[in-house]
Amino acid sequence: MRIPFPRPRSLAGQLFAMQVVLVAAIVAGCAVFAYVTDRAQAEETARRQATATATAVAGSPSVVEAAGSTDPTARLQPYAEEVRHRTGVAFVVIMAPDGTRWTHPELEQIGRTYLGHIEQAVQGRTFSETHLGVLGPSVRTIAPVRAADGRVVALVSAGITIEKISEQVREQVTALLGMAGAALALGGVGTYVINARLRRHTHGMNAAELSRMHDYHEAALHAVSEGLVMLDGQRRIALINDGARELLGLDAEVVGRSAADLGLPVSLTSALLASEPRVDELHLTAERVLVVNTRPVVGGERRGTVVTLRDRTELQALSGELTSERGFTQALRSQAHEAANRLHTVVSLIELGRVDEAVGFATAELELAQALTDRVVDAVGEPVLAALLLGKAAQANESGVELVLTEDSRIDDGLLPPALPSRDLVTILGNLIDNAVEAASGTPHARVTVTARTHDGELLLRVADTGPGIDAGDRDAAFERGWSTRGPGRGLGLALVRQATSRAAGTVTLTRSAEGGAEFTVRLPLTAEPGREPAAGTRDAEVPV
Repeated sequence: MRIPFPRPRSLAGQLFAMQVVLVAAIVAGCAVFAYVTDRAQAEETARRQATATATAVAGSPSVVEAAGSTDPTARLQPYAEEVRHRTGVAFVVIMAPDGTRWTHPELEQIGRTYLGHIEQAVQGRTFSETHLGVLGPSVRTIAPVRAADGRVVALVSAGITIEKISEQVREQVTALLGMAGAALALGGVGTYVINARLRRHTHGMNAAELSRMHDYHEAALHAVSEGLVMLDGQRRIALINDGARELLGLDAEVVGRSAADLGLPVSLTSALLASEPRVDELHLTAERVLVVNTRPVVGGERRGTVVTLRDRTELQALSGELTSERGFTQALRSQAHEAANRLHTVVSLIELGRVDEAVGFATAELELAQALTDRVVDAVGEPVLAALLLGKAAQANESGVELVLTEDSRIDDGLLPPALPSRDLVTILGNLIDNAVEAASGTPHARVTVTARTHDGELLLRVADTGPGIDAGDRDAAFERGWSTRGPGRGLGLALVRQATSRAAGTVTLTRSAEGGAEFTVRLPLTAEPGREPAAGTRDAEVPV
């Protein structure tokens, strides 16, 4: 049979119990200290009161006169009782030098011997003592009564019983205990309220559970490959894991800084500072394509924001390559369809007996198709660029746009350095041509002109179109994610061009072409390592990335 062990108290419960015990111990200690102090003070006060009463009675002339009379009791008893009631002492006893009482609160004690020490008083000194008398233990003072010649003719004893002193202390202690109980109750209520709030914040978990959760939190934080950023209510970095620092290019000292001061792209900074949640938004940094999700942390008030980051750089590049491959496939299908049409035409001409016309038609088509292929293969020795240009030419032809490779284009095979990935070249040139074809489509004499050559240690890629062009005021914004003249859901291609150009430490320039459309010029260094700063001197229409 299993013995059920009680669940450990929550952290709030443990703190509450500890605080109640602490408050109770402090109140009890203060009560005991106050009791002892009050008892000592009460005895000292009683001693002073008794001394003042005794010395006052001893110094009275009427007492000196009555002490020499034949019947001292008759004169002194009323006087002693009046003094006793007026001063609040327990007794005032006037006696002969031998200790015989002349006065006493209890009449039957008159004439009997005083219980206590009188030797010092007989010698003329006033002293105090605590002694057991007829009325019980008391604090008393004995003072000598002197005649005019200095002789001690009588003694005066005034005192307050210990019981009366204890009664006074009990009244004080009762009031003190009432105040202590009120303080304990108030402290307990305050402690309960504070710990109730703590219990809500800790969700009722005990210290071991909180420690275990912290360990899991730390392990999970550093184990996940995705980026995780937590912002506080002032949009400052409260927590960031290793993945987020790598994806955003931040150092280890970023905690505590505002998200607006991290030097991130404007669109990404806006997403981090936004009050509403963001779901699967694409944002570009200098080198990466990130999927950003944000969610506010709300608990009665806005406490901050949780941001997750996923790296989509490789996926975006592969998606671009897949799009290019699909374009090539569609171009091949279109060419196959056109070739079939032309073949049927040639066959039909032969069947009609018009052989010379069939040969002329076939020869003209072959020359037209071979001319572009020969021009591209002869000018561009880099196989990736050559294949890209041929595929894009077929796509452009399907859209009714002529793709022209300029006469000064020349790129020999093996000239491009390994630091310049073919994937980035496909991203840059493919997106520029796609945008140019789309812009030129439907315009008179639709044409896209491509220049690809090397010059002075740089690879120059220029794409111009006959489209409407881009206004001068929009040339900077054209490279931002989401900017497009073709409606929502577009505007990623030029942002990827700028990002790929930045990785290769190059520049991209946007101007107006000679035919009125847009002209993009990309310069990529062939000798420097990617990551260096772009060349100086870029102004206005030239957009450094």
